[in-house]
Amino acid sequence: MEKFIDSTTTTEVTVRKTPEGEGSEKDGSDSSGSGGSVLEDKEKGSSEYFGWVYHLGTNSIGHEYCHLRFLFIRGKYVEMYNRDPHENPDIQPIRRGVVGPTFIVEDLGRREVNNGDLYVLKFYNRLDETKKGEIACASAGEARKWMEAFDHAKQCAEDELLRGGSTRNKLNMETEINLEGHRPRMRRYAHELKKLIKIGQGPEMLLRQSSDLQAAMRSDRYFEGEIGDAVEAHEWKCVRTINGVRFFEDVSDFKNGKGVLVKAVGVIDTTADTVFEVILSVDRHQRYEWDTLTGDLELVDSYSGHYDVVYGTHDPQYLTRWQSKRDFLFSRQWFRGQDGTYTILQFPAIHKQRPPRSGYRRTKINPSTWEIRNLNTPMGSNTMKCIVTQTLEINQAGWFRWKTNHCSKFEKTIPYALLSQVAGLKEYIGANPAVKSIFATTVVHSKACDDSIRISEYEDAEINDEFYDAISADSLSSEESDDEDEPTNEDKKVKLKNVAWAITSLALKRTSVMDANKELDPSEAAIDIDLSQFQGSLPEGKDEKDSNCWTSPGGMGFMIRGKNYLKDNSKVMGGEPLLKLLAVDWFKVDSAMDKVALHPKCLVQTEAGKKIPFILVINLQIPAKPNYSMVLYYAADRPVNESSLLGKFIDGTDMFRDSRFKLIPSIIEGYWMVKRAVGTKACLLGKAVTCKYHRQDNFLEIDVDIGSSAVARSVIGLVLGYVTSLVVDLAILIEAKEEAELPEYILGTVRLNRVRVETAEHLEA
Repeated sequence: MEKFIDSTTTTEVTVRKTPEGEGSEKDGSDSSGSGGSVLEDKEKGSSEYFGWVYHLGTNSIGHEYCHLRFLFIRGKYVEMYNRDPHENPDIQPIRRGVVGPTFIVEDLGRREVNNGDLYVLKFYNRLDETKKGEIACASAGEARKWMEAFDHAKQCAEDELLRGGSTRNKLNMETEINLEGHRPRMRRYAHELKKLIKIGQGPEMLLRQSSDLQAAMRSDRYFEGEIGDAVEAHEWKCVRTINGVRFFEDVSDFKNGKGVLVKAVGVIDTTADTVFEVILSVDRHQRYEWDTLTGDLELVDSYSGHYDVVYGTHDPQYLTRWQSKRDFLFSRQWFRGQDGTYTILQFPAIHKQRPPRSGYRRTKINPSTWEIRNLNTPMGSNTMKCIVTQTLEINQAGWFRWKTNHCSKFEKTIPYALLSQVAGLKEYIGANPAVKSIFATTVVHSKACDDSIRISEYEDAEINDEFYDAISADSLSSEESDDEDEPTNEDKKVKLKNVAWAITSLALKRTSVMDANKELDPSEAAIDIDLSQFQGSLPEGKDEKDSNCWTSPGGMGFMIRGKNYLKDNSKVMGGEPLLKLLAVDWFKVDSAMDKVALHPKCLVQTEAGKKIPFILVINLQIPAKPNYSMVLYYAADRPVNESSLLGKFIDGTDMFRDSRFKLIPSIIEGYWMVKRAVGTKACLLGKAVTCKYHRQDNFLEIDVDIGSSAVARSVIGLVLGYVTSLVVDLAILIEAKEEAELPEYILGTVRLNRVRVETAEHLEA
């Protein structure tokens, strides 16, 4: 394999939006009032993406290859070239096809390829895993951009289906481009590519490891702030501001640790992608410019694209009077949320390749987390900003004296040096504009596809394969689809999401509950559901002190979209769930099991279960050794109104369900690192992991394969390590996107109290 990766490259990705018709321009009216509906959206703008990537794979004789390829996406159509078609207008694409609804792209994180680190995207068919392939990018930001490009292509395909496209169009959506196997023979040369805007600066730029993704358009994503969609127990108070960085202390009454939880928060004039790359870099010369503590780092081991172990040394003369040198070892685990927020978890570690070193004193680095998210900038501004938060738990000794007295020994401790890293990053990036351009990127979101892309342009092409479609499978802690609904009015109201404001919204909450009742058939009399007839393998708890049990907490701890969400992005406190939680099963299975509701031991198959008008079964498949299933059963006391949002969800397509099925997590009690990993942001599960739907008789079962995402597997592994001390709340709902569907309502909730893994009941297939 040719080794062509260098360590100093840049590649540029630019995107052009094509208006409806040549030279036409909209009147600027905002279409978000339609709630993001594809059918009602009058904006026909389409984004075009193209640039250089690596194509990874294995040839017919088993040799691995890494080829430089030019990738081009226009609407739902995808083409791959050996060379830049702008410079070679008569060149044929070596692969060509369309994005379809059954293929998924997964971010595999960072991988060493040819002595360099690349960010790998895996494509596969959800129904046929033999159809798969991989491409690689130079940076995490570039990988995210390509994922959004494929997600846009998938949206184009879905829009065409919803608009009732021609039969030929639908047939072509089922023929997908293949990254493996023989190349399909092409009968038509590339055409009209000279009209496009150049994305990359050339392949020689991608051959270096970093990327330069210049922003051709401003991001239309709206980030809501640190507070998520569940009410948190933490209450942060700013105790000091140093070098433009704020230091906070958790002053809430609830304490679940041995020390005090503190954090440093700073705003940096660059993108989250740039800061993420700088933090993860172990380059000594770069870290010496901003990191006073962990400047000498060495990568010891990498277990996956999202997890590694790092060894470091430092001379602590400025920290202590002791002259002995120190070394340390810690693990890093990172992932990116659906809203583009990066989270990095850092733990002290032990590794056999790095035993205690002679002449050094092994130091235990405090567990800490990084959170990096882009800030929404004013309309027309080209300046990107991100907010960086570093959180760690430290001993109380010295902290309380330091926050009230500048003369303190705390300033000569490792925790203080760690917290000062935020200020170091802020100053380093501000003083080095070149760093911003190396990793700068853009986020492009388009509401609809360009109807001017006609199938006739491709009717001479022999399309045998579909290109793998892209759903962001990277996180369980954020809400993606809020982006579709952001008002463009510069004077839009600020979204107040603190608890005090939420309490004042009880009137709106009651409205939400009344509207939710329309989801069930008002002409039918409600039946009386006797919960004593339903017993799951996980018992119901009697009070908050019980362990290894479940309770139903209600919806007041969750924030959901209010009646005026499309106008002011306001969210309100959730009301009582529409469906009643019947029971919870905690199963141990040999392998992930679908269609649990059809199992003879399942309560859905009991005589009492068959009398329930409708049961929603949520099967959370947890990857471990062995595998587990947490099965939740929610019941309606009346038949579901077929014309309601719930009715459309129950009997709708998998594509519709994936775009609406939403979960809000909240860890009420537990280790703070697990809280930061899980977060409190709503997650569209169908766009994070693979969900399978089984509709039959009086129930709908949703099988949620948490193991289908590398990041989800990593997070659930962390949760299982602390599960016996965790109290976890979950809310399940259908996302409302149209004004007629607002306000949102909560389908069901559950609180899992300190579940013990060994109590799971074995369930045979």
